[in-house]
Amino acid sequence: MGLKKRTKVNAQFNMSSLTDIIFLLLIFFMLTSSMVVPNALNLRMPGKSKTITNQPKYLPTEIKITRKGNYYLNGSKASLLGIEKAVRKTVRERGKFSLVVIPDDNVANERVVAILDIAYRYQIDAIMTDPK
Repeated sequence: MGLKKRTKVNAQFNMSSLTDIIFLLLIFFMLTSSMVVPNALNLRMPGKSKTITNQPKYLPTEIKITRKGNYYLNGSKASLLGIEKAVRKTVRERGKFSLVVIPDDNVANERVVAILDIAYRYQIDAIMTDPK
């Protein structure tokens, strides 16, 4: 009794469905990456610069952040709202200027980012020093 199989097994893999999925993923990532708006802060780290710039007319405005979360604007205690008002006033009077952020050790990141966000909104240069 010799029984023969009438169907043959096809060992080939169909790639057409796989390529459709890959192209759909590629289109999806291309579209979503073009819609993403980078939300970066304009932060310049201290260090050597290869370009030589002219000396500014005014000294930079210093904002010190203590461990307890207190803000000091040029040596005097200020609130976050007071700092924003002072920055707005200085931008109107001088135009562009520099802002130096001096955080203490163990300061919450939210405190530093709040100051850098103010600098970003008013399009001024913010320089953050090493924590003291």
